Amino acid sequence: MKRPSRSALHAVAVLFAVASVTSASTAAADDGSGPFGVTAVAAATARTARVGSLFAGGRRFCTASVVHSPRHDLVVTAAHCLDGRAEDVVFVPGYRDGRAPYGAWRLGRRFLPDGWVKGRDEDSDVAFAVVADRGGEGVAGEGVEDVVGGNRFVAGMATGATAVTVTGYPNARRAPVGCTNKPTPHSRLQQRVECPGFSGGTSGSPWVNGDGELVGVLGGHEGGGATADVSFSVVFGAEAAALYREAERGERG
Repeated sequence: MKRPSRSALHAVAVLFAVASVTSASTAAADDGSGPFGVTAVAAATARTARVGSLFAGGRRFCTASVVHSPRHDLVVTAAHCLDGRAEDVVFVPGYRDGRAPYGAWRLGRRFLPDGWVKGRDEDSDVAFAVVADRGGEGVAGEGVEDVVGGNRFVAGMATGATAVTVTGYPNARRAPVGCTNKPTPHSRLQQRVECPGFSGGTSGSPWVNGDGELVGVLGGHEGGGATADVSFSVVFGAEAAALYREAERGERG
């Protein structure tokens, strides 16, 4: 089972090669370019700066990304990454080689769907969190989206309508990896994508299409997948859309 390794706390200092990771550049997330299904170290770009590692107690454990919101202060990840975490959690966008080029941002209010809270339903494995501050750094009133930008949240997108790029942080690496491929349906409420090398630490990785739209996050079935080569996401439907609206308005504490 890959569920424990995806969100386990690992402080791995030695960088080793994932067998299926190549030096090839990741493809654009549309139907016209490739290669598909190849995982590579993700280049430092404006889009990958929106993706970062989550830290608790100084240790990395999951991936999150900035999602567009009116107040420019929301990140999205998998619900199982935030569930039960009473300690402070910090989001570090663009984390690479032990550095935090855009600062470390403390998570404030968290928003988990009722399906997850009441029954740990794998079809509800998505969560949003308000980024409260940047540890005293930056400009007053500046949100994380003002610094790195954000992907647009989209619900109701047909699975496989376009390819997606998945970007995440394996605990065994000190830089993000990315892979582009077309997702396929696993069930009515779950989608899957074949991309090698998405091991522990990549839960919460955003699935972004070529229009910069967030259409999934790594999680859901089997905690995101039983192997590192096939990953899952919930299909964003009515529940995810309602949760996003609540997070926009800050209705939950």
